Amino acid sequence: MTLQTPPPSSSVSAPAQVSFDRRELGVILTLYGRMVAAGEWRDYGISCLREVAVFSVFRRTAEHPLYRIEKRPRQRNRQGLYAVIGMNGQILKRGHDLKTVLRVLERKLIRAVD
Repeated sequence: MTLQTPPPSSSVSAPAQVSFDRRELGVILTLYGRMVAAGEWRDYGISCLREVAVFSVFRRTAEHPLYRIEKRPRQRNRQGLYAVIGMNGQILKRGHDLKTVLRVLERKLIRAVD
């Protein structure tokens, strides 16, 4: 006779989708507002999927995103929960702290004054 363990209940299992919390969105939208004011960005999109939450940034509405800010909980213990990915798919920065990861995009605001 073998004993079988019951399947895990739905309240214990992983969430159906990953999303940004209020604090994370506040940090991202603060940077987004500054970049819009500088004329660099014009639109954004948010995707909440099963394994990743993505904040995509666009220069114009009908094109591929310039940058993607991703949150991947499975990468939490490895390379970091957050990543900034460029238009060509290259990972620009990855880490555990969102503000630190977003610094790679804040450098775009720094310009030489003539």
